[in-house]
Amino acid sequence: MSISRRSFLTVTPVLLAPVVWPPAAPQASPIPQSFPSHSPDLVRDMVGASHGNIARVKELLERHPTLVRATWDWGFGDWEDAIGAASHVGNREIAELLLTNGARPTIFSAAMLGQVEVVRAFVNASPGIEATPGPHGITLMRHAMAGGPRAEIVVEYLKTLPGADKRPAWQPISAEELAGLVGTYVFGTTGDQQIVVALASSTNANNSALTFTGPGGSARGLTHVGDRVFFPVGAPKVQIRFKVSPGSTTLTVQDGALTVEARRR
Repeated sequence: MSISRRSFLTVTPVLLAPVVWPPAAPQASPIPQSFPSHSPDLVRDMVGASHGNIARVKELLERHPTLVRATWDWGFGDWEDAIGAASHVGNREIAELLLTNGARPTIFSAAMLGQVEVVRAFVNASPGIEATPGPHGITLMRHAMAGGPRAEIVVEYLKTLPGADKRPAWQPISAEELAGLVGTYVFGTTGDQQIVVALASSTNANNSALTFTGPGGSARGLTHVGDRVFFPVGAPKVQIRFKVSPGSTTLTVQDGALTVEARRR
């Protein structure tokens, strides 16, 4: 085969490219500042994916097998682990994958998976445990119901336990009052620490009337208990109280020993 001058010049850079040996090693991933703990973003990703994205769960487990026990605080101590996420939405496939890879089984995962003897053993060992809520305040009964037909035996058993579907009491509040509480509230000394209060969806399982979003956090539903006092989803012992005065609206968060006061701007 003959090669013209033009074609030779065209292919020369490829033909004459220098060979480097040994090949350069692949660049190592940067070490996160959180090392040796997993980065918060990675943990949140894992817990979020465990609600329904099995492809992402598999990808994360391949890269970081110990994320199988990842736990995330959505706010106010509403902790949720990966197995808890799969359990309360009834995702059997993800739950079984996590358990196979070392996730810690719970009464909630057992209820969703239809393991009635496991649930019964929990209750016999610790009477009253059936009233302990799971992530986001979701009851044990609701976990069993999420399991579908294969968990019906657990649903029937839990019907014999009055506390299995016990939820915090709530009080109605008018749309006009709610609208008067919506806005951005500022706290701290720098002026950039903000809480955003917004109207919640009219259809939700937690009777949430408003949502509360803190700096860098997730929106948390607020349930009204009376007199403009609310609690965030998954944390009924936390109080968020609004005070409306002429020309001024404030909110106070009381979380145990922590008190945060913010004023609407």
